[in-house]
Amino acid sequence: MPMIFEYVETPKFIPPLDPEFKPAVLANHKFIEAVKVSGSSVPLILGLERVSGALSRYETLVFDESHPKAEQSLYFVERTLKFLLWQRGGWKVYVGGPAFIGEHIQKVYANGGQQYFSRQFMSGVYDHPFTVVPCDVEQVPPEKEIEKSLGRHLEGNRIGFDLGASDLKVSAVMDGKAVFSTEIEWQPRQQPDPQYHRTKIKAALNLAKSKLPSIDAIGGSSAGVYVNNRPMVASLYRGIPKDQFDKVHNMFLEIRDEMGVPLEIVNDGEVTALAGSMSLEDNSVLGIAMGSSEAAGYVTSEGNITDWLNELAFAPVDYNPNAPVDEWSGDNGVGALYFSQQCVFRLAPRVGIDIPQDITDAKKLKFVQEKLEAGHDGAEQIWQSMGIYLGYTIAHYADFYDIKHVLILGRCTSGKGGPIMLAGAIEVLQAEFPELASQINIQLPDEKSRRVGQSIAAASLPDLG
Repeated sequence: MPMIFEYVETPKFIPPLDPEFKPAVLANHKFIEAVKVSGSSVPLILGLERVSGALSRYETLVFDESHPKAEQSLYFVERTLKFLLWQRGGWKVYVGGPAFIGEHIQKVYANGGQQYFSRQFMSGVYDHPFTVVPCDVEQVPPEKEIEKSLGRHLEGNRIGFDLGASDLKVSAVMDGKAVFSTEIEWQPRQQPDPQYHRTKIKAALNLAKSKLPSIDAIGGSSAGVYVNNRPMVASLYRGIPKDQFDKVHNMFLEIRDEMGVPLEIVNDGEVTALAGSMSLEDNSVLGIAMGSSEAAGYVTSEGNITDWLNELAFAPVDYNPNAPVDEWSGDNGVGALYFSQQCVFRLAPRVGIDIPQDITDAKKLKFVQEKLEAGHDGAEQIWQSMGIYLGYTIAHYADFYDIKHVLILGRCTSGKGGPIMLAGAIEVLQAEFPELASQINIQLPDEKSRRVGQSIAAASLPDLG
């Protein structure tokens, strides 16, 4: 970070295993209030351009350059833009406002800059060189959001699958009812051979196929960014050399042709939100899947999805300058370290839980969860901490999404852990953000849906026409 943000504050609810947690939502709100009463506020508009003319706008206030606290605006805008980029995506960013802020963002996103990882990621996703355009507020283009319908096709015999970093879930579905579901452990991130992925996925699909009289369609979800059924960027394939990535790039198209039925695969967060919208029979749903990482998806008030990334695993939620650093992106205080098994592994040593290192990540998580189920006080404090993180972070997400429902699921919510997190989050919202608490319904699906619900919802993706 270029400086220490003066507006961070200690929350009313302190995670028992993370006393230095500084919720982004409290700091942002405190900063905006200070700007409003300063008598020296100016507007700032961030515009994020994607493809096909799609553009998101975010409007806020900052200190004028002449104000003694003007430098504080740099931190606020840098963190806000980082959140927006991973929420909405973009290859061109318009920074409409004071020139000193636009110039700072250019440096942050330059080659070798603080956000070089984000720069390279977005360039790869959108196949354009990442560009920052400092400008006046009037020069930020008008907003153009793109929505489309997703899934909800229940007729026929379908296979649904979900690719996580610890397990591969697959379901056989007949006319909207799951007749078979299972989880298969795997370790895709460490694999340099593309054939490993193809073999594991194909075997899982054939297993589900054996439970159906015939198959009409296949739908899947996976971490990462997918365009037209092709992975563009995904951590699952980080072990594969660049000169071999083309074999993964077209893998699902080839599997579709081999299976002889329509196949659709999208980001797992979108399927999380779709599953929530379908089960709740309502919209404005934010789905958060807590597994090997944090996956998120959003269904709009119209029941559609946008072209946003919703990769909240890399969006900042903690402004503690000493917050843990994500090993892939190099940034600190981002969602993956608070809402996934990475958080469990990070906090476990603080309560004396020594996790065996010679087992898979899925077994490591299960090891800690067994402690929780057995009544281990330290294990309970892990999930209590995650619940407090969640309460403040849902309030933070509500500054960027229109939310009526938050659905939390994934391996980390299984057993006692899910209810502990849910209770903690609700308590935080009711005490700190009562207006939001009255507007937002947070809930867990039932245990079975929590574990394999994504693969079931994924089965509804292809339209048989």
